[in-house]
Amino acid sequence: MKYRKKPVNIDAFQYFGDNYPEWFRWLDGWCECENVFGHKFIEIDTLEGLMKAYYGDYIIRGVKGELYPCKADIFEMTYESLGDAE
Repeated sequence: MKYRKKPVNIDAFQYFGDNYPEWFRWLDGWCECENVFGHKFIEIDTLEGLMKAYYGDYIIRGVKGELYPCKADIFEMTYESLGDAE
C-alpha cells in the first residue's frame, strides 16, 4: 500500500544567530535560551528529545505547536513558500 503525506501549512524560519528577536520568541518554553549567544547552534527540546539547530537550519513549528530543526537542503526539497499567508 502507498501513502501520500497530507498537505499541511507550517510556520518556519531559518536560524542565523543574528536574527535573535525572531528565534527567541519562537523558542520560548522549548529551549533554555541562556548561553546561546555567539554559539553556532542552539539546543531545542523537541518531542523526540534535545536536538541542535545550526546556523542555516530551519526551525519548524509542527501541527501540535512543537518545534524541531530541519537542515536547509531537506527543508527546501520538502516545503515551498506561501509568503505571509495565514
